[in-house]
Amino acid sequence: MDYARMRAIAEELMEHAPDPIVGVEITSDGIFMMMSPSRPHELIAARLRRQLDRQLADGLMAHTGGEVEDASIGKLRRPDLIVVSEDVFAEDTMDPFHPRDLSLVTEIVSPSNHSNDYTDKMDEYPAMGIPLYLLIDPRDGTAAVMSDPGVGADGRHHYRARHDYVFGDKVSVGPWTVDTSEFRKYPK
Repeated sequence: MDYARMRAIAEELMEHAPDPIVGVEITSDGIFMMMSPSRPHELIAARLRRQLDRQLADGLMAHTGGEVEDASIGKLRRPDLIVVSEDVFAEDTMDPFHPRDLSLVTEIVSPSNHSNDYTDKMDEYPAMGIPLYLLIDPRDGTAAVMSDPGVGADGRHHYRARHDYVFGDKVSVGPWTVDTSEFRKYPK
């Protein structure tokens, strides 16, 4: 099925979705309904946003939510946090954000669907040209920063730089610093 048709179906599904459904993602595997994240997940997102808000240059904003769409590769994603210019955010449109307008995308790994963030999005975000990908994993208290998207020797898009951290580290994410000591692992 072509992407435009999948997008239309996803919009129709959202019109009838019950309250716990907050959005959809579209991948090569199909349409996925997204439920509201857990409290520990949302706490990390809120603390990260607060840290970034203190550091962002005028005209940039951190946003927890929003869709990012690259129709050319047939992907619609709902990152946990993005950094985007306020001018782009304020555009008079209902369309998702275009990946070229993002400075950073962040995913906070859920307890149940970790391969999505580690595998699928690790391929998709560099293919979209998103310059920085921050991956936070509260399952084991780790974080990784990916940068320098490009095409590898295999012809596929990759991030050519990766730096791994543990909770407690101060993490350089492009021009910003994230203090991961504010993040907690998921409760057992």
